Amino acid sequence: MFKKNRTYKLMQSTFSMLLIVAATSSWLGSANAADRKLVKVDGSSTVFPITEAVAEEFQMEHRNVMVTVGISGTGGGFKKFSRSETDISDASRVIKAKEVALCKESGIEYIELPVAYDGIAVMVNPQNDWISSITVEELKKIWEPEAQRKVTKWSHIRADWPNETINLYGPGVDSGTFDYFTKVINGKEGASRGDFTASEDDNVLVQGISTDKYALGFFGLAYYEHNKDKLKLIPVDDGKDDNGKGPILPSLETVNNSTYQPLSRPIFIYVSKKSAEKPEVDDFVIFYLKNASELSAEVGYIPLPDTAYLLAIERYKQRKTGSVFGDSGSKTKLSIEELLRM
Repeated sequence: MFKKNRTYKLMQSTFSMLLIVAATSSWLGSANAADRKLVKVDGSSTVFPITEAVAEEFQMEHRNVMVTVGISGTGGGFKKFSRSETDISDASRVIKAKEVALCKESGIEYIELPVAYDGIAVMVNPQNDWISSITVEELKKIWEPEAQRKVTKWSHIRADWPNETINLYGPGVDSGTFDYFTKVINGKEGASRGDFTASEDDNVLVQGISTDKYALGFFGLAYYEHNKDKLKLIPVDDGKDDNGKGPILPSLETVNNSTYQPLSRPIFIYVSKKSAEKPEVDDFVIFYLKNASELSAEVGYIPLPDTAYLLAIERYKQRKTGSVFGDSGSKTKLSIEELLRM
């Protein structure tokens, strides 16, 4: 059983955020700097809370290893990964064909490992008293490219909503959450209006929505779970009764039983095969997969089935490289367990 109520220690910079996880002050003095091994992780801000929690606990047991976790978005993380700047890339979506090509060009083989499920949360300010649910069609009406300069007020979505400007907040274009949301809502990855406040740092989005009565935004469920007092979560109706009738809120139950659609997805880490040969990276990945169930739940995500983690460990130990998803993205009729057996 790990400790609760984690505090995330973020050091902000203009281009990225870097977390240096130091479990205790005694750890900092427990080994000479020259003797410490380094594990470098970067990528998705959505996967960040899980990796941060794993890194913190790992360092409690491995005093001679430092784990750094950067947040440059899924796309930004893969760019660094393809240049051999990191050992592990956090990703809130499946690796893209162009990223596969970059890795191949650089001679980098990777092992794809799902670590949890996530629901993309749609949120407004708590002072918003007119919206109780939203449909997938309405989300498309708001976020599609054609909406820019046309759908600018709440009343443009529903006539009985306020005739006030709607202020939009969402992940930046390097974010896997942005890619996934635009694909399942707008029908094409990356297709979106551009006149919204974008950030790879979900904490910036939390701050924006929580201080703006007329705001609407989306990001990973875990950031909502840690900011429930500042945000209002909105149920989403996909109009398909076989997925669950009416508006559905994202939760452990609705993500696991696939009724929160289409905004549920698995999230991943990608491990460099070459880096996996380093004992400190190998130890970290095994520790990650053995403890991801408990730690992902602790920070607000939905664990995979226990069998999936066992299969992921086996896949990693066998050094099975490449993606099991092919061109389907993370949307597939196969279960995570079935995919990991491939």
